Amino acid sequence: MADGNAPSIPGLPSGVEEGSVFRSLFAAYPDSLLVVDQSGRIVLANPSAAAMLGYAADELVGLSVEALVPDSIRPRHAAFREAYGRAPRPRPMGTDMELVAKRKDGSEVMVEIALSPLQNQGLPFVVAAIRDIGAYPRVKQALQRARYSEHLAQLGRLAVDTRDLQVVLAQVPDIVATALQVEVAMVWLLDGSQREFRLASGVGLVADESVGLRIANRPDTQPGYVLSQGCPVVVTDYREERRFTVPPAYLEAGLVSALAVPLSDRGRVTGMLSVRATAARRFGDEEIRFLESVASLLATSLQRVQTEEALNHAQRLESVGQLTGGIAHDFNNLLTIIQGNLQVLEELPQLAADGYAQQLVAAAARASRRGAELTGKLLAFSRRQMLQPDAVDVRQMLHSLTDMLRRTLDQRIQIEIDADDPCPAVRADPGQRESALLTIAINARDPMPEGGRLHFRAEACDALPATVRQELSDADAGRRFVALSIADSGTGMTDAVMEHLFEPFFTTKEAGRGTGLGLSTVYGFVKQSRGAIAIDSKLNAGTTVTLYLPQVEADAASAAAPADEEPMEIEAEATLAPGLRVMLVEDDAEVRQVVHTFLTTLGCEVATAANAEQALPAMAAEATPFDLLLSDIALGPGMRGTRLAAEAVQRQPRLAVLLMSGFSAELLDADREAPPGWELLRKPYSRSELARAMARALLNVASY
Repeated sequence: MADGNAPSIPGLPSGVEEGSVFRSLFAAYPDSLLVVDQSGRIVLANPSAAAMLGYAADELVGLSVEALVPDSIRPRHAAFREAYGRAPRPRPMGTDMELVAKRKDGSEVMVEIALSPLQNQGLPFVVAAIRDIGAYPRVKQALQRARYSEHLAQLGRLAVDTRDLQVVLAQVPDIVATALQVEVAMVWLLDGSQREFRLASGVGLVADESVGLRIANRPDTQPGYVLSQGCPVVVTDYREERRFTVPPAYLEAGLVSALAVPLSDRGRVTGMLSVRATAARRFGDEEIRFLESVASLLATSLQRVQTEEALNHAQRLESVGQLTGGIAHDFNNLLTIIQGNLQVLEELPQLAADGYAQQLVAAAARASRRGAELTGKLLAFSRRQMLQPDAVDVRQMLHSLTDMLRRTLDQRIQIEIDADDPCPAVRADPGQRESALLTIAINARDPMPEGGRLHFRAEACDALPATVRQELSDADAGRRFVALSIADSGTGMTDAVMEHLFEPFFTTKEAGRGTGLGLSTVYGFVKQSRGAIAIDSKLNAGTTVTLYLPQVEADAASAAAPADEEPMEIEAEATLAPGLRVMLVEDDAEVRQVVHTFLTTLGCEVATAANAEQALPAMAAEATPFDLLLSDIALGPGMRGTRLAAEAVQRQPRLAVLLMSGFSAELLDADREAPPGWELLRKPYSRSELARAMARALLNVASY
């Protein structure tokens, strides 16, 4: 395309045409060369340009140069080209920006471009020399880092934008596989017991692999080996791998190389992120750093979501607990009225001659007692029951419990005990502790209709699992515990059932076979005992319930040893002297009437008041002092029963005090605030229970 009047090249051998020299140089030049006319059409392209851009050489000729420009800048490129044509000069392009060329297949390549004007027969042309800078190792490394950074940013945006853990888990394998250009990517999560890994998500899975697959946490498996090492593991060739067992399916699928890194959050390994390739790959530092960064981001996201879920669950249960506690309080007042009136009816002379009426009253009394048991369970769930914690020998307790279970459960259920010897004592309410284990064992019976195995395990636990630890305060979590686990071989539970397991009145049993308060009661007892509970269940693989109860310190254990003498049980009504003067303070008129009837039938002289503001002046006006103050704790908007008792005792130091409430939280508070001589009584109660509590209160005053 040289001008015919241009000077010849000095030293060129005779007979050699300049045109042929230029054509040879043009064709052999290692960089891509394009000659473009004034309209932007390619008039000449060398083989290097065709190879780099994915075209045949003749395909480029006649093509608009805009076809080689990425779509994002194509509308502006024509203006740039026209501006250069008005003032053409040799100059490089891309000094202040990254230049990208578009290949025929739509892919892109990073390039450097140098432009030179060319005149041929008065027509302006432009020669574009294009160099693929992605071919340089340093540039490749930079591009690789940029690509990894973009994928990390993508995952980071996903983790921030969504609260759905499954969405994050599902996207991670795709992002990782695309970034590292591998065929297989997988996320394995360690279960709460740390005994198994679960395949949470993956792409390119081989035969016999699917999401949900579980494998044992053993060092001879790849996840188990990575967990044991606690650092990245590179597999150069699966065929030569000897550190762990390689499944035959991997080799059958043609997998060769692999890279795996542990999922770790604050030093605690929670799973594994791995990639596999069908080609021999040398996973270097850049790939390892990228995969570790993804693993760290994923582990943090998992922990955040799990923490939020646990917090939401705890808040929901706390709200339900407050509601049920309030309901139980009101219901106990109603039961006090019902039970009290039924007891009065039972003692009527005219009822003694009516057998049918006696049956009706007895049935109503039994129903009211079941109602009282129901409110007790509600209070247990809401952590507002009265507990009397004590030290207990765990091994002895388990053997005693299992002896009873062997007599009551299906004989086809095999009961096993496995306990540390010695096993530290635990501190909890004996009755509630035994009731909790019994409830769990009975619940385990239903998923084993054809028999099975029930395994009790007790062991010292110096460090709680992370999923359990976050449910406790820092002070409680730092204590030592005993892990009491009950594992069955039943049908297991779904995740949907597990989510509502501790909520009151939730049950999977058919109507009439359960109240739905069993596990909610256990939950409340464990929480109130400053412990924790964890449940691990798999469909068709059984359920394990683990109670973490606080250990008893050595000095406390010895102090809690049984005394030589049992406390003397006070006879009910025989110990009350006739004519006992009682001030009864109760804001509920019907409850007040029932209790007044109880007291009068016990031979007491009774004065009543609806609140403290009425009671104090009435007591002061009496010339003869009262022997006992019987008061509800909650007395409406005015002074509480505890303050009333304190004021009354200050005025009359020898006054016996008996406080009552249908709300166990009030009794708990009163127990912490009250002097040792005050007695507490939970509604509903019978006349004999009232008499015994009054006798204890009077005895307390007499003893000091």
